[in-house]
Amino acid sequence: MAGSNGTGARRTPVRNTTNSPQRNRRRRSPRRGGLRRYWIVLFWLAFVIIIYGFFLFNREAISNSIEIIQSERIAQQLERENIPAPPLAAPPPAPLVQVTPVPPPAQAPLPVVPLPVQQAPAPQPPVHSPPAPIPETAAPPLAMLPAPVPPPPVQPPPQQVLQERSLYFTQIDRAGMIFRSRVNRRLPASDTPMTDVLRSLMEGPNEDEIRRGLFTLIPPGTQIISATVQGGTAHINFNENFRYNTYGVEGYIGQLRQIIYTVTEFPAVTDVQILIEGRPVDFLGEGIWIGSPIRRGQF
Repeated sequence: MAGSNGTGARRTPVRNTTNSPQRNRRRRSPRRGGLRRYWIVLFWLAFVIIIYGFFLFNREAISNSIEIIQSERIAQQLERENIPAPPLAAPPPAPLVQVTPVPPPAQAPLPVVPLPVQQAPAPQPPVHSPPAPIPETAAPPLAMLPAPVPPPPVQPPPQQVLQERSLYFTQIDRAGMIFRSRVNRRLPASDTPMTDVLRSLMEGPNEDEIRRGLFTLIPPGTQIISATVQGGTAHINFNENFRYNTYGVEGYIGQLRQIIYTVTEFPAVTDVQILIEGRPVDFLGEGIWIGSPIRRGQF
């Protein structure tokens, strides 16, 4: 506070030199701010060092991750554009480790032991022995030699026994009448003579018989399946071709007449039962009865 003395001079105000709390606070605030900045700089410096060290230790893994992410992005982009993705780069081969061969340990030389020298025996002159005499054998007389065995005689092939059989064919006279005609043939003897005769009948007339005007009314393709005799009745089994004759009623009657007269030439046969594929048939063609055994007098 200012005052004046009696002399009129101006008094200067007296300043309080004591340390007030406000003045101390003003003096300390710059130091606190600098310390805070120091710790912040120290923290960020340590953080950067830690991050840099982590990157150094995991540099390969991070680079691989970055490459994988980039390749995935490229693959997605190429997939969107329908372009095949390029193959991933193969990792570099591991360096070869050169192996230095280790030489085997040196072995001490074995002691040389002198062997006793044996003298070879003196060569002896060869002894020549006289050759052994060869015994002389007298040749046996011709009377003691075995007589040559003559070869077996060549047997001529057995002659086939032929038997004469009667067959019936069809013939037309000058008046146009159809009648049966009997021919004789010599057939080989066998255990099935009836089957042989019927098969020969199925073959039709030969050249000489054709010149005589003979022909057959049995339908072409007819075959004998079986032929047996039971109690005087011959059971003749034909295939289906026997049922179809292109000559009408006269053709059916003519083929039945040829079969019945040829089979009844055997003394043990009195009538014939016609079978088609193993079963009896009542009618043949247009109302011709064949459901029962047939005799010669019926045609």
